[in-house]
Amino acid sequence: MASTRAHPADVLLGAQAAAVRLPVCDHYSGVEARMRKSLALQAEMTAEFGTCVFDVTLDCEDGAPVGGEAEHAQLVTELALAAAPGQRVAARIHPVDHPAFESDVATIAGRAGHRLCHLMLPKVETVADVLRAVQALDAAGATQLPLHVLIESPLAVHNAFEIAAHPRVQSLSFGLMDFVSAHGGAIAAEGMGVEGQFTHPLVVRAKLAIASAAHAFGKVPSHCVVTEFGDAQAMRIAARRAAREFGYTRMWSIHPGQIRPILEAMAPDEADIHNATHIIAAAQAADWAPISFDGTLHDRASYRHFWQVLERAHATGRALPASAQHWFAALSVRSSD
Repeated sequence: MASTRAHPADVLLGAQAAAVRLPVCDHYSGVEARMRKSLALQAEMTAEFGTCVFDVTLDCEDGAPVGGEAEHAQLVTELALAAAPGQRVAARIHPVDHPAFESDVATIAGRAGHRLCHLMLPKVETVADVLRAVQALDAAGATQLPLHVLIESPLAVHNAFEIAAHPRVQSLSFGLMDFVSAHGGAIAAEGMGVEGQFTHPLVVRAKLAIASAAHAFGKVPSHCVVTEFGDAQAMRIAARRAAREFGYTRMWSIHPGQIRPILEAMAPDEADIHNATHIIAAAQAADWAPISFDGTLHDRASYRHFWQVLERAHATGRALPASAQHWFAALSVRSSD
């Protein structure tokens, strides 16, 4: 019989215990001043929330000036190495068919791979691109560095399940603007906007396919950017729709003003947090046997869902009831051992 002291993560997740858990926001910056500000903001918000609530991805693909790719890769490397312990810093390199790809990997992963939380690979079309990237990472000595991949074309969407199945792939991101432009004008420009990206059938189909592929293999689906970065309410609506309707558990930010709206929209509601806390506590008291709670039957399948609600609340820096805090304190102790 399971002990009432058994931790919910041990009892409930089973095979899903190996599933990836990442901050719900991935913030991109590529200009030196903005990269430095992003890292400073990450440190400030980690202190505020008590956990790292967003990744900072230092961008070589869009950030490096043409002809200055090597110098930009050096800068990204130095910034990653200088980041404080506990900061989650990643880098987006050039695609595998770009002349700077090999040198990006050799410089950034070769020197700072131990300090990065992942490497973002853009323009992935097939699993062969993933294999080439893994080979380059291994050659640079970054044999444990996870890959995040950017799905940006109809062919990539078609291959999303095979790409997600690769063990080094940790997350799939949707590249909205490149996806739209890859259709040669068949998708109107409105398909890139905050409204059209949730209504155009081809865009909707791609989003669902990527989310499904990621979840099929325990990976994290990361939603595309919202270019209307001055509209905080539009950002909240888009993030909430991405989470509630399309199954995305992570989202890109391209402006510091988008980070908090993403955290708010991706977080569970306060009522959901309290409900989940009570259900998990009652389940633990019942040694994880089925229970009736407020007239509704619950068993391990629903317990798993409510534990994941609490995990998401913790990852977004939400205030947890005192009765739930000890579960995450125990996880923190484990991770530091």
